[in-house]
Amino acid sequence: MADLAKPLRDKLRERGCLFVRRGKGDHDIWHSPITKRNFPVDSKIKSRHTANLVLKQAGIPEKF
Repeated sequence: MADLAKPLRDKLRERGCLFVRRGKGDHDIWHSPITKRNFPVDSKIKSRHTANLVLKQAGIPEKF
């Protein structure tokens, strides 16, 4: 399985999402200008389902 964390972060940056801070454990907190909310992003994402859930939380309609 491929690590989807880097492509996911690239996609978030392309859509204007910003890194806010380090979270607990191995999570980072990001902010979406689309939804105006913060959301967690794991540092190691192996599942496309998890990556798609993060995109949904960010308000981005794209999928992996």
